[in-house]
Amino acid sequence: MYKVSVFVDTAPVMRTKRTFSVVSVVLLAVIGLLIAMPGIGNAVPPTGWRYTMVAFSNTSDRDMDVYQSSDGTDYQALQRPAYRPPTGLVRDPSIFRNTDGTYYVTYTTGDGANIGFASSRDRIHWTHMENWPVPLCCFLLPGTGDGKGWGNLGSSTGSDAGKGLPSLSPFTTKAWAPDWFVDNGRVNIVFSMSTGGGFVPYVMTALDAGLRLWSFPVPLGIQADHIDTTIVKIGSTYHAITKNETKKTIEHWVAPSLTGPYTFVPIAANWGSMLEGPAVVQLPNGNWRIYLDGYTRGKYFYADSTDGLTTWSSLKELPGLSGSVRHVGVMREPA
Repeated sequence: MYKVSVFVDTAPVMRTKRTFSVVSVVLLAVIGLLIAMPGIGNAVPPTGWRYTMVAFSNTSDRDMDVYQSSDGTDYQALQRPAYRPPTGLVRDPSIFRNTDGTYYVTYTTGDGANIGFASSRDRIHWTHMENWPVPLCCFLLPGTGDGKGWGNLGSSTGSDAGKGLPSLSPFTTKAWAPDWFVDNGRVNIVFSMSTGGGFVPYVMTALDAGLRLWSFPVPLGIQADHIDTTIVKIGSTYHAITKNETKKTIEHWVAPSLTGPYTFVPIAANWGSMLEGPAVVQLPNGNWRIYLDGYTRGKYFYADSTDGLTTWSSLKELPGLSGSVRHVGVMREPA
């Protein structure tokens, strides 16, 4: 070890040599600096989570509002309104943050089979990207025009024969409720399409880093007449939370892969009907929360699960926003 020598005169003819390690001197110097500069030693690294909610409102489906929260319950307005597309609507928005730090929303434009996209670096200022058209994607794709489901091919007889067959229309008339889902680094959008009959959930995957090119839509594997589908992956299981458009109830389906096969799982909750727009996030304590649009009641609800989406609490109104927001999208990220 290198050493530094310090000589102290105790008498004209007597000198005592004391040695200190360089490390000790450096440590003393650092401590002195910290004491001399108040506040540096008290710096605490950021902790916790930040929840961002995007929504349209009861008063306007052409404007998207942005809210934020630290606990997933109490939201404050970050920017209202934050974004209005050049044309069309901004219903059913969904938000996520890409690996380059850019935030993206996708939404229902209300313009036939076009899905809207916008981006932002700060969640406050948004730039329209494009409306992605899918009108020619569904020629002979299963299920999009019958309302019976692509899994029923060949199962109908008599007057119902043929209702399980694929749509013969080459035009998708509706592409609604797109929802982001990132899986193993691949960015996907889950959405529902129709060529005039019941909605069928589909998934398409981004083909470029800028999210401007998309794959051919693939059926998710959930029968027709389902919409507002969001996916959560817990462990190796894919959980699809979706709205049964016939019964107007929220359903839970599970699968070993994103494109199925999916199995129906009853929800252990007494939520009733007339609910839509599910959004699911994990809370700071590890529990899961679902947000639901009680659209006929003009209220917005949430419920919590402590066992991985199996058993749920009763519905509670979302404080401050119930009665205002519609079909929200929610994302969490480190604060």
